[in-house]
Formats: sequence, C-alpha cells, structure tokens
Amino acid sequence: MGSKKPLKHQSNSLLTKLLPWTFSILLPLLLIHLCFHPIPFLRSPSSKLHSNNNNAINNDSASPPSRRTFPSSQLHAKNHVINNDSTSPSPSQDVNSSNAPTACDYSNGEWIRDKLGPLYNGTTCGTIKDGQNCMSHGRPDKDYLYWRWKPRQCKLPRFEPRTFLQYLSNKHLAFVGDSVARNQLESLLCMITTVSSPKLVRSYGEDNKFRKWHFPSHNVTVSIFWSPFLVKGIEKSDEIDITRNYNKLYLDLVDEKWAGEIDHLDMIVLSVGHWFLHRAVYYYNGTILGCHYRSDQNCTEIGFYDVYGKAYQTAVNSIIDRKRSSSCNATDVFVTTFSPAHFEGEWDKFGACPKTKPYNASEKKLEGMDAEMRNIGIKEVKAAREKSKKFGSLRFEYVDVSALSFLRADGHPGPYLYPFPFANGIKDRVQNDCVHWCLPGPIDTWNEILLEIMKRRETEV
Repeated sequence: MGSKKPLKHQSNSLLTKLLPWTFSILLPLLLIHLCFHPIPFLRSPSSKLHSNNNNAINNDSASPPSRRTFPSSQLHAKNHVINNDSTSPSPSQDVNSSNAPTACDYSNGEWIRDKLGPLYNGTTCGTIKDGQNCMSHGRPDKDYLYWRWKPRQCKLPRFEPRTFLQYLSNKHLAFVGDSVARNQLESLLCMITTVSSPKLVRSYGEDNKFRKWHFPSHNVTVSIFWSPFLVKGIEKSDEIDITRNYNKLYLDLVDEKWAGEIDHLDMIVLSVGHWFLHRAVYYYNGTILGCHYRSDQNCTEIGFYDVYGKAYQTAVNSIIDRKRSSSCNATDVFVTTFSPAHFEGEWDKFGACPKTKPYNASEKKLEGMDAEMRNIGIKEVKAAREKSKKFGSLRFEYVDVSALSFLRADGHPGPYLYPFPFANGIKDRVQNDCVHWCLPGPIDTWNEILLEIMKRRETEV
C-alpha cells in the first residue's frame, strides 16, 4: 500500500504551480499602471541636476536665417464677444501648489534695474533672426538690456543653461506656433548655446519655418514648427490667387504638420495669437462658420475671440487623444500666453514704438483685447487639465507672460527691423516691428519662467 505525501510537500507543490501564473497576471497590470502613473524619479533623475557639466563654451551655431518682410497687417477690428469683466490678470491660483516651494504667480511683479545684463549678445549667438538682432542693426540705446522681472511672490533666478539641458536630457522639445513662438525659441537657443553647441539637423520651408537642432552633450532635441493657427489653415500668401487677401481656417482640423509628430515629442510649447487678428474666413465641419473683417463675403462677422479658443481646443484635444492611444511616455504641454504689441500710431511711421524704458506697473494695466486673448489661453489650459486628469503622463501648464510683456514697449526692434535705418537721415516713413522682441531682450524672461515651472513640475508627484 503506497504512502501519502506529507501535507508540507503538497503545499510546496501547489505553491510552485501557482507562482508562475501569479506573476503572469500581475506583471502586465504593473506595466499598465506605470504607463499612466509614471514614477517621478524615472522622469528626470535628480542626480542629473547636481552633476558637474564640464562642456567647453562654444558659440558656433547655425547661421542666421534669411530676412523676411514683417507683415504689415495689424488689424485690431471690433469683436462681438468682448468680456469687459476680464480685463486684468488674475493670480494663477490653480497653477500654484501650496506644497511646491517654487510655486509663484509670475504675472504679478515689476521690472527692476539689473547691472548684469543678458547672457549673450548680437554677435555671440548665430541663431537670432536678422530682424530681431537690434544690437547688430545699430539700435543706439542699450538701457532696454538691463532690466529684470521681479515677481512679488517669489524670486525668479537668472536662466541656468546647464540646468535646462539637464532637465531635458534625452528629450525632444518643440515650439509650435507663429513668429512669436520662433522668437521665444531663438531666445532659448541663444541662452543654452552659451554652454553647449547645437547641430542644425533639419531645415526646410520658406524662411526656415521648420527646423530641428540637436545638442549632443545632453542628447537634447529642439524643434520649431510653423503653425500660426495650430489648426489647418491656408494663409493668404499661400494662394495662387493673389487677389485673395484673407486667411482660411478649418477649426475642427488640427494642423498635421506638427500634430503628426506628437508621438515623438516630450515637451510642447504652443504659442499663437497675432495671426488671428487678420482677415479670415472660418470653416467648421466643412461649412462656413463665419468671417472676420470680410465685409465683401456673404457670411457673418464673428470676430476672433471664440475662434482663438476653438483653435486651442482642437490642438489640445489632438494631443490628448494621440498621447492617450499611442504612447505612455510622459509629455508636458505649455501654452505661452498672448504677447501684446505696442504700436503707437501707424506701423510704417517714424516713432511707432519709441519707448526706451519699461512702464511702471502703476502706469499701465493689461486690458481689452490683450487681456481677453490671455484669458482665453489660460481657460483652455485649465479645460485641458480636466480632460487629461486620468492620464498621469500628460500635463498642461501655461507660461503667463502677457502682463509683464505689456510693460515692455521698449523691447521691440521698431525701425531696427533692418540694419541702420537712419544712416541716410530720418525718414517720415519707415517700417517698424512693434510685435516681436529684440534678442537679447525681455523675451528672455519668458524662458526663465518656463525653466522655473519645469523645476516645480518635476517636484510634483
């Protein structure tokens, strides 16, 4: 008669059979959890931020892009949806976490004197667009270079190029938008090339509207995508019919020139605004939704505020949908708020933006169209946060630069859009750029704020 196995041996045998099945079930569940809720230290190892970077300073970089004439259309036509109750910036309460030591409302502050000046100049940086190189173009006053933005709630440190590169190590950052987005990108490139030289690895499109750089020292990729509406659009300059002087926007269709690359991007900075002020016809679901400043068209004038919001909605929804369905790598999306222009009179008259020092915060308040455009951008970021809450790997933030930029009417190229415009004497008519920013100039502050928000975001679980 055979003897029975001891109870202990039976238990061990059962455990041996169950273990492989247990691991085969738990491992996929763990991977799915990590996809949507990544461990913070996997996003950006803190040890990188304290490492010594001994890369030699080398200012060799891509040659400046060719000059393009500044658009003369600056149409600030009436809108039927102006909200006069939202004319001043409100604190970014939902942005700032009480547990985050660097939380701050960067929109609330003042410009103070700064003896140090910028990190670069018009000759040490080769990526400045020709029309924004005010120093090389002979702007005689230099006072505009020696101001720093001081938030009232916190300190805003000088930009730290190595820290920025370390946070972005092995990642791809893309700026998407219009020429102001490119302005911010070129400011960033000028500051980080003071410690590391990039290689221009791609450049195509008129006026180099699509470019990509690679920083081998940190394996960082930085790109610019020209998309002045974020959605599909046909610019008036792209039409064969030269008689058409308005843009066409398809508000329900994202611009695939940048959206097609979403899966390859780790950080996206969206920045648009001024192209929405131009004449346009708007389409939605294949039919005409309305027009802006088109009295000769058989469609309803609807202004551009709601259209601006719809364009942002389409853009952020595309990011959420595509990141949700195709990737689990962490992605941060930043919206740079509207950048005010400072035309005082006609764009082509002498003295269009003549200021030589910042306004005091008590002199000027952000209001009207500038405030409304800012508020729309922030509203869409907040809506995007709600939509993406369940996806821990996708985060939305805004870089609130509208109020601080509004005070810097002295920071534009003005007539120094072209080199030495008064070499043959002062002319009554001269082309001015009072939209874009001198490099170096106030726009460098935008990237200081961007870096501080990146630091705070990395401390959040």
